[in-house]
Order: sequence, then structure tokens, then C-alpha cells
Amino acid sequence: TQSLDLLLEDPDAPGGTYDHWIVWNIPPTTRIEEDSNPGISGSNSADRTGYRSPCPPDGSHRYFFSVYALDAELDLAPGATKAELKKIMKNHILAKGSVMAQYERECSDLN
Repeated sequence: TQSLDLLLEDPDAPGGTYDHWIVWNIPPTTRIEEDSNPGISGSNSADRTGYRSPCPPDGSHRYFFSVYALDAELDLAPGATKAELKKIMKNHILAKGSVMAQYERECSDLN
């Protein structure tokens, strides 16, 4: 494994799947320090580069964290979209793992 890619997606968003975080070229180490971003970030669904925290507007949402092990580092500019990332990484995937988390805001969070 030469690099890792991470996608954080919410398929329950009202307008379709919402991309919260897209990161590639993460070094394949055994530990990533808290509050660090060792890879290159792409554009999330808010058209911003970097992480966008979950904040579902209605009910419970599922959040899928997918990690891809790649046989190469990717030549992709910061701010690229998920579609651009998936296109360039498709022939380099060695393995994939994912986990799903569920989150619902409390009513007091909505005020």
C-alpha cells in the first residue's frame, strides 16, 4: 500500500448523497494524530475544500466512512471532486474497508 483514500458520505441527505469529506494520498501509517489532515482534501458537497461536520436537518442519518488502500499516490489537485477522485483511483485499489455510523440531532440542537 502506497497511500490511503478516505470518503465520508451521508446517503440520507435530502438532496441525495452528501459528501462530508474527501481525502487522498494519506500516508499508510498505523496512526493518524487527532486534528491532523495528512492527505490532500477534495471539495465536499458544500463546494468547500476539507471536512464538513455532520449536521442532519431531519431524523437519523447514516454516515459511511470508506477507506481505500491504493498501490500509488494520486496526481490530483487539491479541491478535486469525488467523481474525479473515483475516476483516477479505480485502477489502483488494493483493498477497501468501510464502517457506518448513525447520528440524529437532539431537538435542542435545532434552535
